[in-house]
Amino acid sequence: MRRLRIKELHSRNEMMEAFPVMKQLRTHLDEKVYLELISEAQEKEGYKMFALFHDSDIVAVIGFQPMITLYYGKFIWICDLVTDSHRRSEGYGEKLLSYVHQWAKENKYERVALSSGLQRTDAHRFYEEKMGYDKVSFVFKIDF
Repeated sequence: MRRLRIKELHSRNEMMEAFPVMKQLRTHLDEKVYLELISEAQEKEGYKMFALFHDSDIVAVIGFQPMITLYYGKFIWICDLVTDSHRRSEGYGEKLLSYVHQWAKENKYERVALSSGLQRTDAHRFYEEKMGYDKVSFVFKIDF
C-alpha cells in the first residue's frame, strides 16, 4: 500500500531534497542558483513549493505564485511542475496539480494558469485531456 502525502517545502534542506526531481525539468540550474532563485522568489513573489511524497521519496514537485493581473484577475501561476522521470504516468502529477487547484479555491483564487514549452507534447496532452485545461495563448519572451 502506497502512502502518499503532500507537503509545503520551507527550509533550505527541504528545497535541496526536492532538487534532484526539479533538476529533471530545470536542467540549467545548479544547486546554488536553484536555492538563490527560490529564496528570492519566495521573498519577492510569494513563490510556494510543494512536494508529493510516496513513502519517504519525493516523486513530484510543484512551484507556483499567487498573482493578480487585469487579464486573469486573482489567479495561481504554475511556475514548475515535474514528476520524477522514473515515476511518470502513475498519477502523481495529476494528484499534485489537483492539490493546487484545491489550494487556489480555498484561498479565493479564480483560476490556475501555466505555460508549457512547445516541444512538450506529452505535457500538453496531460494538461488538456487529463486536467481539462484550455490552450488560450502563446507566451513570448526575449533574453537580455
